Amino acid sequence: MDCFYCEEGEKRKSLMIEICKLKYSTVYLNRNQTHKGRLVVKFSLHKTEFFQLTEEERDGFFAEMALASKAVFELYHPAKLNYATYGDTVPHVHMHVVPKYENSPDWGVPFSDEPKTLLSEEEYTEMISCIAKKISQLRNDVCR
Repeated sequence: MDCFYCEEGEKRKSLMIEICKLKYSTVYLNRNQTHKGRLVVKFSLHKTEFFQLTEEERDGFFAEMALASKAVFELYHPAKLNYATYGDTVPHVHMHVVPKYENSPDWGVPFSDEPKTLLSEEEYTEMISCIAKKISQLRNDVCR
């Protein structure tokens, strides 16, 4: 299979870092942090289209994507979160969560991957820890 999400190889690791696995998805921090807090949420199983998911899978995936998005929103306070789903070159159900900040790159237009803002490994580790902790906290709040 030619899917870097399923292969878990160097291609995926060069673009994103795993934050956590949830029941229906895995949440990744995009290495390009031009839009601080940018995530990718991928569906756990290899499916290429949303309509291929069962109702339970679809509802679970979108609930987890919303949970991860809320964590980013509460941590980094963007003016807006943009969501994008593609699959031409990576045919696996996934969603880009892109925080947008007024007076920052791409405000008012679709986001791009340029210019790239790469962080130190320590900065990535700190962001991952904060986002994972916030997701866990929000999950516990939902269960009360």
